[in-house]
Amino acid sequence: MSPKPLTIKGVEPEKRPKHIVVILDGNGRWAEQRHLPRVAGHKAGVEAVRAVVEDCSQLKINALTVFAFSSENWRRPDKEVGFLMDLFLTSLNKEVKKLHENNIRIRFIGDTTAFNEKLQQRMRDSEFLTKNNTGLSLNIAVNYGGQWDITQAMQKIAEKIENKELNSSQITAETINQYICLSDLPAPDLFIRTGGEQRISNFLIWQLAYTELYFTDLFWPDFNRDELFKAIKTFAQRQRRFGQTSAQVESIGKHN
Repeated sequence: MSPKPLTIKGVEPEKRPKHIVVILDGNGRWAEQRHLPRVAGHKAGVEAVRAVVEDCSQLKINALTVFAFSSENWRRPDKEVGFLMDLFLTSLNKEVKKLHENNIRIRFIGDTTAFNEKLQQRMRDSEFLTKNNTGLSLNIAVNYGGQWDITQAMQKIAEKIENKELNSSQITAETINQYICLSDLPAPDLFIRTGGEQRISNFLIWQLAYTELYFTDLFWPDFNRDELFKAIKTFAQRQRRFGQTSAQVESIGKHN
């Protein structure tokens, strides 16, 4: 990775999203269109992830969260799931050192206990190696589901109540947010989904409450710097009101 910063014509750095989340959709269909086995699409998808991580790092984006393997993906054919697990481990072995050298912090979110011990250990090692890095925070969602995320947060809160460390009247949105994955990061600003589908598919459903959504028909292996820049430009042109009126937002902007 080159340390040289990237610029986007017409988009000032302060108008870029601080936290981008991506559903990497369309690997299998990309391969099928080319009369290749679906696994070839997943391999190409890894290359696309590498390029986007590099671009986000150079753009000084604070965080990038990618949906690599959902809790629903276990329903796929056993052979494909097995290949994905092997590819995941191989990619970690190959990429972690480079990511660390470029000051990127790696974190995994989701129920990782479902994976074999070798893979779990590699994930723990990757997190430990990069935990003090201060550049891009790369969050990889594996065996993750938004409903699971909220459920595990509720379980932790219920435990606090059982231990009389908390009572029900103290539970607020802020309380819940403390136990949701990625609570220490800025809420996602920009959600990107490739592959032509226009839904969030149980991804970060708590965190996406005020996120700007961007959908593209491109399959994930075809997603490149031009499309990333296009998504960021679209984001920069939107007015984020968070329940306020346009006049209020514009007034605040004039005083900043």
